[in-house]
Amino acid sequence: MKQGIHPENYRFVVFKDMSNGEAFLSKSTAHSKETVLWEDGKEYPVIKLEISNTSHPFYTGKNMLVDTAGRIDKFKKRYEKKK
Repeated sequence: MKQGIHPENYRFVVFKDMSNGEAFLSKSTAHSKETVLWEDGKEYPVIKLEISNTSHPFYTGKNMLVDTAGRIDKFKKRYEKKK
């Protein structure tokens, strides 16, 4: 393995799934200006995710529609038949 190519500033970060509110604590080098108070009473940076394993249809086995940016409405509006 090459030396000096991997980041060394790993820290604990909370990842929060915005589609269902689930959160988990892990180590990461991702930067965030927002923080959140975790279950252990400490404050950690928070990284917001659109989809995680708790909401992705492949892992849940359920077909869910996640529309975070109104893309479905834009599509329907653009391609609806003119009356």
